[in-house]
Amino acid sequence: MRRFLNWTIAVPVLAMLALALAWGRELPLIPVIIVALLLAGAVLAAVHHAEVIAHRVGEPFGSLVLAVAVTVIEVALIVSLMISGGEKTASLARDTVFAAVMITCNGIVGLSLLAGTLRRRRVVLFNAEGSGGALATVATLATLSLVLPTFTTSAQGPAFSPGQLAFAAVASLALYGLFVLTQTVRHRDYFLPVGVEGRSPGDESHAPRPSGRTALGSLGLLLVALVAVVGLAKVESPVIEEAVSGAGLPQAVVGVVIALLVLLPETIAAVRAAKRRQIQISLNLALGSAMASIGLTIPAIALTSVWLDGPLVLGLGATHMVLLALTIGVSTLTVVPGRATLLQSGVHLVLFAAFLFLAVSP
Repeated sequence: MRRFLNWTIAVPVLAMLALALAWGRELPLIPVIIVALLLAGAVLAAVHHAEVIAHRVGEPFGSLVLAVAVTVIEVALIVSLMISGGEKTASLARDTVFAAVMITCNGIVGLSLLAGTLRRRRVVLFNAEGSGGALATVATLATLSLVLPTFTTSAQGPAFSPGQLAFAAVASLALYGLFVLTQTVRHRDYFLPVGVEGRSPGDESHAPRPSGRTALGSLGLLLVALVAVVGLAKVESPVIEEAVSGAGLPQAVVGVVIALLVLLPETIAAVRAAKRRQIQISLNLALGSAMASIGLTIPAIALTSVWLDGPLVLGLGATHMVLLALTIGVSTLTVVPGRATLLQSGVHLVLFAAFLFLAVSP
């Protein structure tokens, strides 16, 4: 156990050191491989420390900590790239947020339901009230921020006018804050795991609750690991861009790959929770990450737009709007009954595969 804990401490520190040494430099093949290995190690370390924090503070606070921490760091990366990238990053926020919604609502949800149904060979149970409220919030945020700009007429192109962008930013932040209040205070029981008979299961691991000092240490190491994950993903992005260009793929594939790397901690944590028969935690992570991605990114880029010279493209194209509408419809049918089978996992995974395929072949 001590060896494992030492490993989870050492890897984030080494990953941050590698990030400091590699930032802003062109790397040859061997350092690129080392960075990729440290990136994978930082992801696993982040999942471990997130689980320690969740064990200490309980649900749904544990899921909220991981989702918000990843999103805040991801937003900081998006903003820094938009400021330094010029007009070629005009659609970066839109592409990243849409990719996050597709990855979380279809990829993470599908994998979690698959892990849960295969593990138990039956239906998996969750709270329809909490998950339904989370899905409604995601659908509203996505429509206000990603669909409406395609149809508004105050600004040229699929973009908001300054006033519309300000309204979307305030509405997104307010709605996300209201959801967090509901999740953690007003109706916390709606977001707790559900047992076989509809009751909240007890702690199956019987592990002792971590001390406050241990939890604080894990919180610090979680932030270090997540900074390393996002930073090393950025370091790897030139290699990814070269590979994408060499393969003749659209440039949007780069954003999808980086989003997949950044969301790996939530993906692993959600699947592990599903294997423990805690599907509600998996849904909290998936829908919470989608919500945080929109609710925090839109206000951040609204502030950043003061320093941006080029256009800010937020509206989705027709293909992506169809995928978003289908995802919301299918997710509603998955969430409303409060239970799901292997079929629902397959539907979500097919939608996720369609998103990836259309990113490669639009």
